[in-house]
Amino acid sequence: MKLQSVLRSGGERLLSPAGRLDAASAPVLQAALKAALAEDETRLLIDLSAVEFLDSTGLGILVGALKAARKVGGDLRLASPSPPVARLLRLTTLDRVFRVLESAEAGWDN
Repeated sequence: MKLQSVLRSGGERLLSPAGRLDAASAPVLQAALKAALAEDETRLLIDLSAVEFLDSTGLGILVGALKAARKVGGDLRLASPSPPVARLLRLTTLDRVFRVLESAEAGWDN
């Protein structure tokens, strides 16, 4: 998995993983999320458009980061889930837990 991380002018940290988000690669995303929260970056946006596969480990990391962000008054939002990821979010009903944006460009408040 490749991961890009950018602090946007609106104050949100945009994380863009690409490839498989599974037990082997998810710790990379987890470390980036923990680092952002440690830097008081509490508005986290994860662009899932380039994620081809997401397993339970990846889901667990997303849920854990959402809880951690909310605990410090922040939030974690998902953007542009690829079709297989969107299907998994629906099947697990996590699409009701996370705020899912149509695109990362849509902006935090849309």
